Amino acid sequence: MSYNLPPFHLAIIVHELAHAREFYGEVLGCTEGRSAEHWVDFDFFGHQLVCHSGAIAVDTLLSQVDSDSVPVPHFGVVLSMNDWRKLAERLRLCNQVFVLEPKIRFAGQSGEQGTFFLYDPFGNALEFKGFADPEALFAR
Repeated sequence: MSYNLPPFHLAIIVHELAHAREFYGEVLGCTEGRSAEHWVDFDFFGHQLVCHSGAIAVDTLLSQVDSDSVPVPHFGVVLSMNDWRKLAERLRLCNQVFVLEPKIRFAGQSGEQGTFFLYDPFGNALEFKGFADPEALFAR
């Protein structure tokens, strides 16, 4: 059976970014996308895998991304900007509490995206991303 689904997004904790780059980049052949001091994106066979350095504070489980503190680990989905806006509005109407309010990240830069975070009822962190240009998912 074939599915035409949007890319999945998963953020995990790794002990060292250098080892993550070696394994995901060299061993598995995943192309590296954007990165910062404590995290790196990989094109994980069409899906977005983000490795956050184990240097993040374990007691808070937060990592800095574009001046925001984001929960790690987390998972989510990549949507069109239109679907992302609709979902954000639906969640507002349902009085959902956001960990990170809907906003545009990397505005005017390569990889510009809408993002917001929330927790499910079981404490799992979810991120929902919206891209006007789906090709920008792995842009540097």
